[in-house]
Amino acid sequence: MRQITIEISERIIAGGKISSEEALLLSTATGIDRYELFLAANRVKEHFVGKRISLCSIINAKSGRCAENCAFCAQSSHHSSSVPVYPLVDEDSLVAGAHSAEKCGSICYGIVTSGTGINPGAELDRICSALKRIRKETSIIPSCSLGLLNDSTAKILFEAGSGTYHHNLETARSFFPQICSTHDYEEDVETVRAAKRSGMKVCSGGIFGLGESAAQRIEMALTLKELDVDSVPLNFLNPIEGTKLADANFITPQECLVTIALYRLILPDKMITVCGGREKNLRDLQSWIFFAGASGTMIGNYLTTSGRNTDDDWQMLRDLELDPEGCCG
Repeated sequence: MRQITIEISERIIAGGKISSEEALLLSTATGIDRYELFLAANRVKEHFVGKRISLCSIINAKSGRCAENCAFCAQSSHHSSSVPVYPLVDEDSLVAGAHSAEKCGSICYGIVTSGTGINPGAELDRICSALKRIRKETSIIPSCSLGLLNDSTAKILFEAGSGTYHHNLETARSFFPQICSTHDYEEDVETVRAAKRSGMKVCSGGIFGLGESAAQRIEMALTLKELDVDSVPLNFLNPIEGTKLADANFITPQECLVTIALYRLILPDKMITVCGGREKNLRDLQSWIFFAGASGTMIGNYLTTSGRNTDDDWQMLRDLELDPEGCCG
C-alpha cells in the first residue's frame, strides 16, 4: 500500500485528485501503512496550505431547547440531557467573548446559537450589532453558526461583518436519516449555498463516531468538495448522557487520525480544523492531528462540554515547533 499512497499524494500535489475507491482502500490501512498515509497527508497539507496553523474559538450564545432531534446533541429538546438553558446572551457578552478569544490566540470567533435557525428580529439585530463592534474593536474574524439560513438573512449577516458562516452537514447524506429526522439534508446543503452566495466564507464539516461507515465518511468529504467549502471542522463524538447516542463507543484514536488524513487528501487546499471530542477520542495522540494533515484546531470550551486547558494546547504547539498565524499566545 505504501507505493499506492505515494502515487496518490504525488498525483494530488500535481493537481489531480483521489477517487472514492482509492480513499476507501486507504481507510483500511494498518500498521506502518497508516504512518505512510499520515506522512502523505502531511506532505499534501504543506504543499497546499503550508505550515500555518489556525486557531478558533466559540461562544455558546444561546443554549438548549432546540427543536431538532439530532441524535448526538445535548441541546435537543427531544433528549433528557442536563445542559444549561438560556436565551441569547447580551451584546456586551458576545463582544467580550471575542476579546477573550483574541487574547487566547484565535483568529476566528464563532457566535453559536441553538435552534433550527434565526429570523429577522431582536435576536438577529443584537448579533449584527455585536458583529460590527467585534470588527471595530478586535482583529478577530467573526463567524456565525445560527442554524438554517436563507439568502436574505445571509446577506444581513455578511453586511454586518460576519466573515464566515459555520454550518455542519454532520454526516453523509445516506446516513443522515439515522441521525436527524426533523429536517432534510438538502436544507443543510442549501444553507451552505446561501452563505456562499452572500459573500461569506463557509465552514462546514461533521462529526464522526455516530455509527457511520468508512464509505460514508468519504461520502461526506466528497459532498463538501462539491460544495467547495472554505474550511472543514472535524468533530468526534463525545457521548452525552440523556442523548440517543449516550452509549455509543468512542471512535479509536487511529480511526480519528486516518479520517483526518483522508479528508486532507480529498480536500487538499482547505483548512481542516479538529474540534470537539479530540480530548476524549485522541487522548495522548492529540498532537498527531497536525502530522495527519490538520491545519488548525479549536481552543477553549465547546458548546456543552469543556475543552482542554488553553495553556496546555499552547504548550503542545510550542513542543511541535508550530507557529499559529496571527496569534499572540
